[in-house]
Amino acid sequence: MTTNISSSKQAERPRVQIYDPPMCCPTGLCGPTVDPVLLDIHEAVITLKAEGITVERYMLNSQPYAFFANPEVMKLVREKQMAALPITVVDGRIVKTGAYPTLEELRRELNISQETT
Repeated sequence: MTTNISSSKQAERPRVQIYDPPMCCPTGLCGPTVDPVLLDIHEAVITLKAEGITVERYMLNSQPYAFFANPEVMKLVREKQMAALPITVVDGRIVKTGAYPTLEELRRELNISQETT
């Protein structure tokens, strides 16, 4: 019985999916220079996960199946190619393309505020 309640709560949790362009790592800490944009989105992901939000990131070069599994994402990739990436999806809705969202933008899309966390 507890498993069913837990599963029900899991299904109700907000979900963020980020479809990344091909890259060596999602943290921004690989290579000879640090990418501040990747650092910012990585920190946002860590923050949201700590608050109980489900966040998944998919890289085109290592997880293409995740792209194929989402017809709306694939449509954007076909139309705009790499310019569409990254693509951010919140609870099944595409909320941003071509750039990473800020933590504030993600909070707004998730209908959460810093005061409630």
